[in-house]
This record gives sequence, structure tokens and C-alpha cells, in this order.
Amino acid sequence: MTARTETEFPAPLGYRMPAEWEPQRATWLAWPHNRTDWPGKFEPIPYVYAEIVRNLARASRVELIVNDSKAEERARIVLQNANVLPALEASICFHQWPTNRGWLRDSGPIFVKDKGDKVALTNWKFNAWAKYRNWQLDNTLPEKTAEVRGCREFKAIFNDRQMVLEGGSIDVNGRGLLLTTEECLLSPVQQRNPGMTREEIETALGLMLGVKKVLWLERGIVGDDTHGHVDDIARFVGPRTVLAASETDPADENYPILDESLKLLARMTDTEGHPLEIVPLPMPSPVVFKGQRVPASYANFYIANQTVLVPTFNDPNDLKALNTIQQVLPKHRIVPIYCGDLIWGLGAIHCMTQQEPAGE
Repeated sequence: MTARTETEFPAPLGYRMPAEWEPQRATWLAWPHNRTDWPGKFEPIPYVYAEIVRNLARASRVELIVNDSKAEERARIVLQNANVLPALEASICFHQWPTNRGWLRDSGPIFVKDKGDKVALTNWKFNAWAKYRNWQLDNTLPEKTAEVRGCREFKAIFNDRQMVLEGGSIDVNGRGLLLTTEECLLSPVQQRNPGMTREEIETALGLMLGVKKVLWLERGIVGDDTHGHVDDIARFVGPRTVLAASETDPADENYPILDESLKLLARMTDTEGHPLEIVPLPMPSPVVFKGQRVPASYANFYIANQTVLVPTFNDPNDLKALNTIQQVLPKHRIVPIYCGDLIWGLGAIHCMTQQEPAGE
């Protein structure tokens, strides 16, 4: 892989991607508008977003992207009906930028921060999971974010080509470790970065995000149309602590997938060779709509300032999952968000959010 000079990459300049639980200035969201993401079930989705905005606006600033002035007007009506506005208006900033879809975890920028608390962002190519043809509007979001925030932007250019990376395909501990899956980043079938080797991808993640060690799991859960995003199966909640989705029913399709992930995690170590602490996180019963199994997972939670938003599914395991997350994050307020409708879009809370770290 031919790289540019080191001064054109953030990590050699002292930048790193912070862990999600580190202090945040804001959460970035894009208001839902693409009805094809939730065919036949779009009507409740804006109100799910309103509940998420309400809880995030209590924790930090919310940067809310809407398509245009009419879209902002519609969003404001929903937020007013849900009693989010005007009470929390001071914490919400609207940006009228057209988008194709609203999954900001994948299309938005990935923020980094240096030792002096200076915040910058990394700009990766977004190609709609190598699945849809309309992604060009979403691919402009990092540049627009850099402009409005006034921060430095680093483009992930390798071999004269911008590397494809979605935020949901990675998870970091802020101290050099990164979790991902081979299915998403390495499979030639998925057409993220054809021709890039494992070693080249690891080098790119190191230069862009300050990653020192990549921990590779194999594949994602059943129903995940992103080709194996890690934020449905394993998440850092501490420097060496990982919440890992666990299926106890041998007859479930996810059982061999998650069992293999747990075995791999049990053999993994941090950058100093210490074993990881693996905490099993239950899975909900299969969620099926119109004959299609969707990727319902409690691991798709989002950590904000002293707050964790957790997807729930009216399932007996909801309470067990909430208690497990509370045990590993005892100082955080755990907020259940019903995602039985949202998950029909094949994503949940983590998929729609992108954190901006606190800093200058």
C-alpha cells in the first residue's frame, strides 16, 4: 500500500479515536425521511427518534441533520408533540443538509482527538454498504461537518483511493484496541476495499484512528444487511472489558456465530498482553416482520455522557440485558428505548448516532 507522508494522517500527529464513554460535546443524528428504510412501518419512526433526542439532549448537545426547511418544520412538530421542544431547544442545533438515509454511525465522520484536546475528524468513503446506488449525498456529510465545526479534516486516502469504512463496523477502547469482523472489512464479496490486504487495512486504521492492535471476529448476526457490523455482537465498555452478545439456544441461527465470537474473544489480549474481560450479553428472541428476521441485538446500545440508551424489544431478556449493562457501567443512567419498530430498518440506536468528543 502506498501511503502519503505521515503528516497527512492524524495518528502520527498525536490524534486517536476516543472510546465512546469518554466525555462528549455532542451526538450527531439525521432525522428519518427515507420511507424505503421502513417499508410499511414508517409512521412511528419519527417518534422513536424524538424519544432518543429527548434523552440525548439531557446529556449533551444534539446536532440534528434535516433535509431542508420543510423537513425541519416537520421534525419540530414531532419534537413539540413529544414534549422535547421547547424545553430542550437550547441543546438542539438543526443543520439543513440533504441526505439519502439517516444512519449517521456509518455515513458521518469519525472524530479523533489529540493529547491537547484538539478535535479533528476523519473522512472515509461511504458507499451505502456496497448495497444501494444512492449514497452520494451521505458521502458529503464529513466535509460539511468539518466546515460547520471548524475542525481539521483528514481524508482516508490510500493508493490514491479513498478507503471505505463505516463506523458501525468498528469499536474502540480509546487505548489502541479496535474490534471488527472479517466478514465486513476483508470479504472480497462485499466490495468495500477490493485489493486491500488485512495488513494494509490494519495500517490504515492505525494511521487514521491511532489503533495499535486490531481484534478480528469472524461474522455478524443473522439479518444484518451491513455484512457483519461489530456493533451488534461485541462492544467495549472499558479499557479491557467487552460486552459480547451471547445466544444460549443451540437451535437459534445465531448460536454458532456468537459462540465462535465468544471463543475468539476469550483468546484475545490488549496491547500489553493482558486478557480481555468478557461479559456475556443476552440476545432477544428472534424478531421477525413480514417473514424477515431482523438484526435485533442489545449490543446496539449507545453511550452518551453518563447515559446509555439501550434498544429493547418487549422481550423477557430486556430486563436481563439492562441489568447487565448497568453492572458494567454503574455510574451511567440506563435508558431503555423500544426498538421493535426501528429495527425494521435493520438498524437500532448505535447505528443512527455518532459521537463528537469534548475538546477544542
